[in-house]
This record gives sequence, C-alpha cells and structure tokens, in this order.
Amino acid sequence: MSSGLFDYTNFPQISGELFRTVQRRDLFDDDKRFVDAEPRVSPDLVFERYLTGRDRPDFDLESFVADHFRLPDPVAATPDLTASRSMEDHVASLWGTLTRTFDDADSAGSTLISLPNPHVVPGGRFREMYYWDSYFTAEGLAAADRADLIAGMVENIASLLDRFGFVPLGNRAYYDSRSQVPLFYRMLRVLERAEGFDAVAPHVEALRTEHEFWTDGADRVAAADGPAAHRRVVGLADGTVLNRYWDDRARPRPESYHEDRRLAERVDVDDRPGLFRDVRAACESGWDFSSRWLAGDDLATIRTTELVPVDLNAVLFGMESALAEWLPRVGRSEAGERYADLAADRREAINRYCWDAEAGFYVDHSWADGEQSARLTLAGVAPLFTGAATDDRAAAVADRLRRDFLRPGGLVTTLEATGEQWDAPSGWAPLHWMAVTGLRRYGHDDLADEIASRWVDLARSSFEETGRMAEKYDVRTVGETTDLGEYEPQYGFGWTNGVVTALSARQ
Repeated sequence: MSSGLFDYTNFPQISGELFRTVQRRDLFDDDKRFVDAEPRVSPDLVFERYLTGRDRPDFDLESFVADHFRLPDPVAATPDLTASRSMEDHVASLWGTLTRTFDDADSAGSTLISLPNPHVVPGGRFREMYYWDSYFTAEGLAAADRADLIAGMVENIASLLDRFGFVPLGNRAYYDSRSQVPLFYRMLRVLERAEGFDAVAPHVEALRTEHEFWTDGADRVAAADGPAAHRRVVGLADGTVLNRYWDDRARPRPESYHEDRRLAERVDVDDRPGLFRDVRAACESGWDFSSRWLAGDDLATIRTTELVPVDLNAVLFGMESALAEWLPRVGRSEAGERYADLAADRREAINRYCWDAEAGFYVDHSWADGEQSARLTLAGVAPLFTGAATDDRAAAVADRLRRDFLRPGGLVTTLEATGEQWDAPSGWAPLHWMAVTGLRRYGHDDLADEIASRWVDLARSSFEETGRMAEKYDVRTVGETTDLGEYEPQYGFGWTNGVVTALSARQ
C-alpha cells in the first residue's frame, strides 16, 4: 500500500485548490474545523461553483464556505453545570453527551466514516471515534456499569478491521493511512471481564487481522542482510523483527495543514516528504508531539520512523499473548502456539533492545543506528502494563518513577520541557492508567496507589475550579491544565473521564 484508502479529490474540504486556499488564508483558528465540515451540496457542485466564482471581483471566500458547508461545533464544550455537582456526577452525566452515532455518516462529501453503533468520543474538537482513546474510555465505562456501550464500541472497532484491514486513527477519511496504539485486545479484555469470553470469541479473527496489519513485511525484513524496514516492521542487524510507527502518506496532514507547511519551511525541500511522514507517524503513536521523537531540540528534527518504540512493541506483545490465550478457546490451538512463540520472542527482544541498564528504565531503540534513546519517558511503563517486563526491571522502573517522574499531580510525561504537549509539565490520563495498572501487576501497590490518588485529586481540583474535565493537566501543581500543543486546551474529556472513573473505583 503506497497511499491511503480514500481518494482525497472526492472531498473538497481536504484536497484541491479550495482546501489549500482556505487553510492558507487562515480562515479558521483550527484547521480541523474545515476538514470536518460537511458540504451542503454535492462535492462536484462545490468544486464547480468555486472554480467559476473564485475570480469574480465580488467573490468572498468566507461567505462561499459558509454557504456551501455546515461547520461543526465542539462536542460537550459547554455542558449544563450545577454548582453543587461533584466531579463524579459530572462525569456520569457526560457519558450520554459524549456518545455519538455514525451509522449514516457516509453521506456524499462527509469525511466521516460510518460505524454501526454509538461511540463515546473524546469531546471538544475531537468529534469522532479515536482508536486508543476508546480503550481508556472503555475502562471507565466498565467501572460505571455501561457494558452496553463497551460491546457496541468493540463492534465498531471490529467493523473497521473487517472493512479496511486495520483500525484508522479515527473514523475520518483523512485518517485513512495511519492507525494508533493497537489496544483493541485491551478493549476485548474489558469486554471479557464484563460479559465473559463468549462476547470476545466472535472478534478473535478481527484481532488476528490487526496483527497481520502491524506485521506486514516481517518475513521480508527478517531475511534482509542488515537493518531493514518495511512500513511498520523493522529488521535489526541480527534478524530480530520489531515494530515502529508509520504513515502511508508523506504529505501535510489535512487537519493540521498550516502547521505542517510552516514546519516544512525549516528543512530542505528534498527532506520534506520524510518530515511529513515522521510527523504523521508521531500522530499514529498518540504522542503528537514529544521530545522522544526528536534528534535535537526542534520539531524539525523529528525522526519517529527511525525508532523502535518501547510502548508499541510492549502492546504488540500483549496482543500476541492474548491471541495465544484465545485462539485455542475457539478451536485454533496450533495458531495459538504460533502466537505464543511470537510473544516470547518479542518479550525477549524488548528486554534486550529497549532496556537501559544504566538508567534502570525501558527506552526506545533506534534501529537506524543501533543505539538506545537517551530520553526517559513514560512510554517506559508500557512493558509493566502488558506484562513484558521482568520482576527486577519492573522494580527498577518503579524506583525511577518515584525518584524522577512523580509530581504533586501525578506523573510527568517526560523529563524535558520543550513546549510540546507530550513533554513536561504535562500529565496524561492514558499514561497514568498504564503506569498504575503496570505497577499493580508487579506488586508495587503503594506507589500505584500514590500515583492514582494524586492524579484523581488533580482532576478533581481542576474540575472544582473550572467545571470541566480536561484532556491533559500540568502535574507540577494540583488543579492546573496546560495549553501546550498545536491546538487550544480541550475539554470533555473521554479518556480523562474513563481513567478517573476506573482509578476511583479501585481506591
């Protein structure tokens, strides 16, 4: 596959002269607002009217867009607030507000991709399903006894695998060339806890489809003479095969067109396709953006595709372990044994290539130069989260977390403050869930409880101050949000609600 699933020329809001003109004129503060707009008439008619009208003296671009597109509003941006409402009551009330339907989304010109069941979205500018968000939201729904929503969301993910062979980052046409942290197997774990294995069994083959997507080309790179890469797989010098993040398109993101074009001006023309791909690959990781991906101190030095990310490979170990467990239960014992072998090989490789003995922490590995990353990030908790860590190394990670990452409001994402949102001083719900769950898995309950308590207190303090649940927080103090990143702070917020609810249920 050399490009995405959709022909972008069918969508006037993500391709063509009208799209480029709107984004270059800064018609909207957020590029995503236009790409999420829906044409009021057929796309062909939009193109025709624009091409025939653009050179007229009285042509007004803003009026044309307003006349030809329905512009979207944020989701749950201003929920009804009651002065005496607790954070728990507020979050409970938001499940319905954040639940959207996409069963009729495939209308002409809409960038939305249909889903068969209602889905809980993050909120704010994030009006659609997001892949890894869905898992953390599902953990909260389980704690809130909303198994009905979980089952439907699992079916939505399975339907995307059935239609496309992978799970797009979100159910938008412009996300058609990248996925996200492959946590479908964790959603199935949540469903299994709620409804038993019978609810999981119909989706085991879909999980195998996802594994095939992530391992496409593995045989090719394993047989290469020296380090090699193909899409999301890399072969190291000794033939070990691991994974990286990737995107099949090497061009500016439609939803962040202005930002990507501006960034590209800082590198040579010949380097721009690689820059765009590395930016997009970082978006596939969910960590958009962070110093973990940079060769230097500037976003223009991004090198995502040169790295073997420890969290991605730990999650794929978890997926392979789940398939090894579940396939025999659906009568596929031989296939289950193959996945058990794959999981064992990946676990060994993670502990060989992604363990920094001097730092006492799991890190990313550069397949391009055979060196470990010197940057310590919360991605290092992922081997604990999925069970890929050894006991002694989990203990070392716990010590490092307490010593270097713990702040009054929880865990800081990295130890560097660069202005990027996945760096200090930001703290994020999914990473707190991974850390707390992973620490408990290895018996470090006291530290896990301390982190969970600080994170929930931070969310509560911020809610009491603002009346809203934020996408991310400043963990240096209790009660502050951060405004780092490409867009304004977002509220709602799906995964924060999910993690706070799930952590509170375990306290």
